[in-house]
Amino acid sequence: MTAGGVRAARKNAPPREDVLVAAMATIAERGLDGLTMAGLGRQVGMSSGHLLYYFGSKDELLLQTLEWSEAALGSRRRALLSRRGPARERLSAYVDLYVPDAARDPHWTLWLEVWNRSQTAGPQERDRQAAIEGAWHRDLVALLAEGISRGEFRAVDPDRFAARLRALLDGFSIQVAVGLPGLSRDGILDHVREFLADALTPGDRD
Repeated sequence: MTAGGVRAARKNAPPREDVLVAAMATIAERGLDGLTMAGLGRQVGMSSGHLLYYFGSKDELLLQTLEWSEAALGSRRRALLSRRGPARERLSAYVDLYVPDAARDPHWTLWLEVWNRSQTAGPQERDRQAAIEGAWHRDLVALLAEGISRGEFRAVDPDRFAARLRALLDGFSIQVAVGLPGLSRDGILDHVREFLADALTPGDRD
């Protein structure tokens, strides 16, 4: 691309967030198979070449779209965790936010694709994915520690328990996201509530 072409691309390009919003909307409407650089470019008034100039690759576009979506989820998560009230209620809200709404949930569809592509990702891309996971983990650890300090939860290791709980949520969430038959979202939430009651309710083992 010539210097003049680069200047024109920068001048005419839509805001980065418009591209990410359009990408997520396409995933929600048509799935990942419906997301092409050419089609996305038509939606936002750019050529596929200009999109590749700004993002470098479809992998980078997907990762940036995931980061944008996670930023919105992170704001919601921090808001619900900062509410007053029992830690148990906020833990239930955390779980509800974590589990996908239904099969082909666009956020989880995107997450699964980024995970799949991470097999060939470089260290910087893996670090960015780890940062997303780390935010969910740290917030959960803090919530568990608060519940333990208040006597609402059994005295467990918050970090180890958070790792196990998130592994459980990931396993169930993947089943919902890919639409496996036999287990509904409500059924999964019941399983998780039962697990948390058994594992965290203070009792004779404390």
